Amino acid sequence: MATKPDRSRDSLLRLTDVRKRTALSRTTIYRRIAAGTFPASVPISDGLVAWYQTDIDAWVASPMGWRNAC
Repeated sequence: MATKPDRSRDSLLRLTDVRKRTALSRTTIYRRIAAGTFPASVPISDGLVAWYQTDIDAWVASPMGWRNAC
């Protein structure tokens, strides 16, 4: 059984930072999330989402090889 990663020391990135880091548009990010080829965002408060930095780092390291673990 797979264990969940320890997120206690993981930084959260907002959409602006994710866009800069990946060079993808907002629309492309959300299309890839829907297709399972980009890390999903996590809600941080009402109407606000962020991404775990380690997930974005993994995607940047291998954008064509990244697949949603779920």
